[in-house]
Amino acid sequence: MPFGLKNAGATYQRLMDKIFRPQIGRNVEVYVDDMLVKSKKAEDHVTDLEETFSVFRKYRLKLNPAKCAFGVRGGHFLGFMVTQRGIEANPLKIKAILDMKVPAYINEVQRLTGRIVALSRFISKSAE
Repeated sequence: MPFGLKNAGATYQRLMDKIFRPQIGRNVEVYVDDMLVKSKKAEDHVTDLEETFSVFRKYRLKLNPAKCAFGVRGGHFLGFMVTQRGIEANPLKIKAILDMKVPAYINEVQRLTGRIVALSRFISKSAE
């Protein structure tokens, strides 16, 4: 995607939504250049990958093998851990909070607040 084009990200997302429309929500999730092929059963995963790769071939899309992981039970997607149990907090974000020193200045408190907000969906009663 060329740098400097203001609408490039939105245009690319619309393209991904269009070409993967039959699969999105069923066995594929796409956000710009991040993609997740999901399957309810391990034996269905190869079929789901075949369907996805046929779309890649049809539209002449290419993958970077160094950024791909196949047949895994979970992984990072959009800053979260996605597993067969669902969406979980990213352990790296938890570690970042645990490793922080006690905030002494306003910008350090703001940094801590931002990190906690990023994990708020996993913290019960975080809005209270």
